[in-house]
Amino acid sequence: MKRQDVLSKSLAITGTILTWFPIFAPILLGVGSLIGAGVFRLDYLMPAELFPSALLGGGLLLWASLRAHAHSRLIGWGLGLAVFLLVGSQWLAEITGLASGETQPTPWLFALVLIPLMVYVLAVAAVGVGGILLTRTLFNNPAR
Repeated sequence: MKRQDVLSKSLAITGTILTWFPIFAPILLGVGSLIGAGVFRLDYLMPAELFPSALLGGGLLLWASLRAHAHSRLIGWGLGLAVFLLVGSQWLAEITGLASGETQPTPWLFALVLIPLMVYVLAVAAVGVGGILLTRTLFNNPAR
């Protein structure tokens, strides 16, 4: 039996908001900087710094998707990939010496660390899309 009660809907909404927060916060702050100072500043590391929000939101979405038996693969795989890529990016930064400043940031080393971080952002966005799809499923199919 598929459970689509108030708890599942609340988990889906809250999880979706928390998951999208690390993606939209740097963009909104950059637009605020553009309006205030006339310079667009985008902190590309902020999604990694706001990982606890993405993790909590993804966990809530995974719980709601398991309750509703909908979109759990997209949310689960996306969340697992996001965790793996963030840890991997931090590990690469430590191994290459970029995290401590031992090594000069050459373009290849910089790319080696930032590409997993960019894919991490895409994985968090995939979990957010899964949350939107789950919320839509829960609200559009009440008899399901």
